[in-house]
Amino acid sequence: MKSYKNTTILFLLLFALFSMQQKNEVPEMFVDVKTVIPDLNVELRYYTSNNFVGDTIDGYHANTLYLTKPAAAQLKKVQEELQQYNLCLKVYDGYRPQTAVNHFVHWAKQINDTLKKSEFYPNVNKRHLFREGYIASKSGHSRGSTIDLTIINGETEVPLDMGSPYDFFGPESWVAHANISDKQKANRQLLQSVMNKHGFRSYAKEWWHFTLRGEPFPNTYFDFKIED
Repeated sequence: MKSYKNTTILFLLLFALFSMQQKNEVPEMFVDVKTVIPDLNVELRYYTSNNFVGDTIDGYHANTLYLTKPAAAQLKKVQEELQQYNLCLKVYDGYRPQTAVNHFVHWAKQINDTLKKSEFYPNVNKRHLFREGYIASKSGHSRGSTIDLTIINGETEVPLDMGSPYDFFGPESWVAHANISDKQKANRQLLQSVMNKHGFRSYAKEWWHFTLRGEPFPNTYFDFKIED
């Protein structure tokens, strides 16, 4: 009888653990950003095959943008300011599950998988993606207050010309890259200035990348799935 009880208890504990792992709970401090900014243009590239991997990325099961509530609140201020000039934001990525980061790491080790090389990293040897900092085992996106985005025309929804595509690996994507047109420089500066004004700090090597100053989870990397 004792053995039976022990087996039953073990089964219940394992079942409870499995249920917890299966349940996808969004932390209380996170929000679906469209509930805060209903007219925000969201195109999560890792939910599509239009990215440097060329496939949907693990953890992305919907085109739903999650951010921490403070980051979403500040982003709303950016959108409202741009709309005064018939401009809007378009978001390519926000919160990113650790599962997705693991997918990138696995992909980077598959040296012969270069499906999207000509489009996203034509001048970078895939063997050097880790060394040159394009791929890492942790991402600020997983903390929930980092966002990748651009500015679009409010009527046509056409993105402003920033001089390089989103997620392009190379110095062409550096904020201060010199070999672009004056108009492209002005577009980059507009994005930098409006994001900086409303509490986001930029990243010098990616014109699209911003992190909320004073982010609420500076040392926590989340792994809940992106779902509707």
